Amino acid sequence: MRRIAARAPRALAAPLLALAAAVALSACGDDEPAAAPAVLVPTPDGVTAPPTAPTPPPAADAADAPAEATPAARRRTRGQLTVHVTRPVRLRSSPDGRVVGGLTPRTEFDSPTVLPVLRERDGWLGVLTTALPNGRIGWISPNAALVPYRTRFSVVASLSRREVVVRRGRRVVLRFPIAVGSRSTPTPTGRFAVTDKLLTNDPGSVYGCCIVALSARQPHTPQGWGGGDRVAIHATNLPETIGTAASLGCMRAPAEAVRRAVRLVPLGTIVRVRA
Repeated sequence: MRRIAARAPRALAAPLLALAAAVALSACGDDEPAAAPAVLVPTPDGVTAPPTAPTPPPAADAADAPAEATPAARRRTRGQLTVHVTRPVRLRSSPDGRVVGGLTPRTEFDSPTVLPVLRERDGWLGVLTTALPNGRIGWISPNAALVPYRTRFSVVASLSRREVVVRRGRRVVLRFPIAVGSRSTPTPTGRFAVTDKLLTNDPGSVYGCCIVALSARQPHTPQGWGGGDRVAIHATNLPETIGTAASLGCMRAPAEAVRRAVRLVPLGTIVRVRA
């Protein structure tokens, strides 16, 4: 299987690794087991920069910045801060609060653990992670071994419009239709993150060619379902369902669109799922 080019530093380069199983991924509304996917090379966007000294955006993106440099506008221009966890670290409920979990340098699918930073307080970082329920932020110590990045990519999924839009800064770079969760197993809404980018080795599988796994979890899995609760944007062997409410929570999309998302969207990118 060929590698996908990455702009990440050498520390984030990873070979394509076959996984033992894909059952942890996810409530997607298909009855047959998925083929074992392989982990893609992670592709964080932009250059390494500490939170206190962000790197200015390329000149080509200067038009994205509003005339009034408000704090929110500056964040959009600089990009979203993400961190790569390079050593095991404790996750806390608040800065210096009780331990609520732990993080390792690699995800359950063997990708580098790259997390978006939503808040900063006295050096502590509030992050999105699969280790906590939907909507909760975990806090990482200032002493943790982290490699920071900034990405200007963002993703918005509209369930009512059944559409995903990918932006770099304010520029739309990809737009595609999706199938969403059924009435009894709706796709969860909220703010999530890209955790893994996977190949299935089998375009005819229930996940199609490829998967963009999210930190979201499906709280409404059907009784007897053994396929896990993780939510993803993925290709499908049922393209006729795209545009409908047909899954157990995942977002099914055209294969070529998911391939492009895998190439474009860095790990740690924030994905907002709206009703």
